[in-house]
Amino acid sequence: MSISKARKNELIKEYATHEGDTGSVEVQVAVLTEDINNLNAHLKAHKQDHHSYVGLLKKIGHRRNLLRYLSENDIERYRALIKKLGLRR
Repeated sequence: MSISKARKNELIKEYATHEGDTGSVEVQVAVLTEDINNLNAHLKAHKQDHHSYVGLLKKIGHRRNLLRYLSENDIERYRALIKKLGLRR
């Protein structure tokens, strides 16, 4: 269900704003999006898994809050990120 460490490191390298960056909004949103996509696929295969559904909703809420923060503080970074991730907002 969760992403592998190697995949997480790939996402960090791809979305980092500078060397050693693991906590920027872009990195956090990219990792959350990957997690959300994996959980969504898991839930399609296992329809009775209600505990994972609660976790999915928490991750979606966390990503939404991070995206709202980014849109309020730097709209250009926000637009670039949602375009790169393919999110519709």
